[in-house]
Amino acid sequence: MPPAAPHLRDAGFPEERAMVSTLTAVILALVLSWAATPLARRLAVTVGAVDEPTARRVHTRCVPRLGGLAIVAGFVLPLFILAALGTQIGLMWFSQHSLVVGLLAGGLAIAAVGAWDDTKGMRARHKLAAQVLVASIAWAFGLRLECVTLPYFGHVSFWPLSFLVTIPWFVAIINAVNLIDGLDGLAAGVGFFACVANFITAYLGGYPGNMVICLLAATLAGAIVGFLFHNFHPATIFMGDTGSMFLGFMLAAIPLFGVGTHKGGTALAVMVPLLALGLPIFDMISAMVRRYVARRPIFAADRSHIHHKLLDKGHSHRGAVLILYGLSLLFTVVALVAYVGRSLEIGFALVACSVVLFIVVRTAGSLPLFGAQPQDPRRPREAAVEALRRAVPWALMEIEAASGVDKLRPVLERFAEEAKLVALEVSSAGANGSARVKPWSWAQDAATPQQLREAVVAVFPIKLEGETVELRFRWDSEECAVNPQADMLLQLVVDSAERLLLRRPPPRARDSRPHGRFSVV
Repeated sequence: MPPAAPHLRDAGFPEERAMVSTLTAVILALVLSWAATPLARRLAVTVGAVDEPTARRVHTRCVPRLGGLAIVAGFVLPLFILAALGTQIGLMWFSQHSLVVGLLAGGLAIAAVGAWDDTKGMRARHKLAAQVLVASIAWAFGLRLECVTLPYFGHVSFWPLSFLVTIPWFVAIINAVNLIDGLDGLAAGVGFFACVANFITAYLGGYPGNMVICLLAATLAGAIVGFLFHNFHPATIFMGDTGSMFLGFMLAAIPLFGVGTHKGGTALAVMVPLLALGLPIFDMISAMVRRYVARRPIFAADRSHIHHKLLDKGHSHRGAVLILYGLSLLFTVVALVAYVGRSLEIGFALVACSVVLFIVVRTAGSLPLFGAQPQDPRRPREAAVEALRRAVPWALMEIEAASGVDKLRPVLERFAEEAKLVALEVSSAGANGSARVKPWSWAQDAATPQQLREAVVAVFPIKLEGETVELRFRWDSEECAVNPQADMLLQLVVDSAERLLLRRPPPRARDSRPHGRFSVV
């Protein structure tokens, strides 16, 4: 159990007035967030921050992003209102100048990064660098993870390595919340349950300084509920990276606020948030393992998260969200048991939670590596592969019948259109001004910057004498990766184009027997 401490009343702290002020902040946060969301929607449409339907996404219509701006406004403004009105809890929060600067500067900075990504797009490594920078700012202003109380281990201090522990703490929770944001209202609901866990454990801690954590957690919960009126299925706006990264940052930072008031606050700085956010953290770890095993980039998007698998199993959008809400509630209960219970109770709760999570994941088929249900090998081909399968035979015949290199471009452009590719690019290098193939590109008339940015890319080089021609095929894939079948079909087209460029006779002239490579099935 956490160390004994004088209760708020014993310390002479006006608990009732603090709770009234906190309730006022919750109501203000809910109303402000609810009222600001339509304004954020209009702003998103104006600047073009609109989420468009793709093969990986579950929505079928364009939905504005930047809803996270409403959460930011709903969280920040009530805190300043309480301080301006001279409430004791508001002044207690505002008096911790260094921590306040770290909380607001870090939160607003990560929201700005998310807004830029929602509007212009950012590469994964650039977002990771920004997250590390924001976490460093928070650490510099005192939001640090210095020690923790763990079952069976007692008080564990890592002050000399505080920076090396705090930065991964922020980055992990930010990305966990960001990755779980795949269904209407899912990330917001998970964040709400985490706020409830932080509020209850801070209140039970008994330290007067923990009332600041109660205020921050409750205010963030109010802002989330106000936004959920617009974000629950069917959503009229998404929080986007603006909201998911801001929410992740705050859920990582708020428990650390207790460090500035009493060292006992760090007893809940790791255990409670980690358990309350067990669902997104598990989903993030499983995604990293899945991509590592598949030899794909760790930050590459896919459609294999637990919420995707629930949809694939036939659950409705709202039903999948409610199932995951229940799982988040379970993790919240485990977090509370872990905080107030004995070691045996904590162990039992963790085991029970792990068993339930394993059953859900196994049923959903989210992690085949650990024994989940295998996919049906008879499932229909991906739409992109089916389109390629239909277009490749015609392209092979046209390229083989082409009289010269100048005929290659119109054939490939028509092939790209028939195969429903998003874009096709041909480049040439090393020709010293005498290139046989001039660079050119083709894109769908309806292709948007988001589709071009999120499309999978297959690159095929062709080596000529003193020249390298490179063909880049881009298409929208449900798997968010180059399907082996698609790679094989495109390789057939590239091989045929290479023979044309080198003026080689087609294979059937050398061998009249059927060649397996040209079998398109």
